[in-house]
Amino acid sequence: MPTAIPIPDVALMDNTDERTPLVIVLDRSGSMAGECINALNSGLIALEKALKNDPTTSTRGRIKVIQFGGANDVSEDLWVDAMDFSAPTLVADGSTPTGAAIRAALKAIQEQKDELKAAGISYKRPILMLMSDGVPSDAWEDAAEACRAAEAANKVTVFSIGVGNGADLGVLGRFSSRGAKLISSTQFNDLFVWLSASVKAVSQTAKGQIAQLPPTDSWASAGTN
Repeated sequence: MPTAIPIPDVALMDNTDERTPLVIVLDRSGSMAGECINALNSGLIALEKALKNDPTTSTRGRIKVIQFGGANDVSEDLWVDAMDFSAPTLVADGSTPTGAAIRAALKAIQEQKDELKAAGISYKRPILMLMSDGVPSDAWEDAAEACRAAEAANKVTVFSIGVGNGADLGVLGRFSSRGAKLISSTQFNDLFVWLSASVKAVSQTAKGQIAQLPPTDSWASAGTN
């Protein structure tokens, strides 16, 4: 069987600006039904607006959403530039395969780096944000270890966020050396506006310097682990 030839990403041909890849890994398991999933969908719309309204993030942000829910259900949107990002609508259902979602995210980040290199486009350290309200229902420990290892090697910046009081911050904190932060459903919009500002801050940081991210006071609750 002949090898499939990958279709080139037109956005990388039309826009050669340096990129900041961002992967958002979102729990849409059954426990998120109701207020949480509605607030999450509203927050994604706020993220879309914030990304597109800023000239830096709109051309330099590179976005991918990974949803996880169901027995082993992980779905991935395509990578898009921030100017082309369209907020997905999440539907809550099933269990919480966090490990599978994180493994997919780390793989997607490496593939995106390779694609950017092949296109001759430089990039800043990618950002991975995990949001979940529950305990993983699959084997997650190796994924958490891989996530921390990638972070320690400066391959990715990881933010692990627990949604609501039912979130296990001890487990979620093992996906990042930063630990996990707690958020309520009323703070989702603030979180995603902060995330857009963080992409902008990373994008504007000079080579060799450490990005100064905005403070998390606007959305992080007192339950930080």
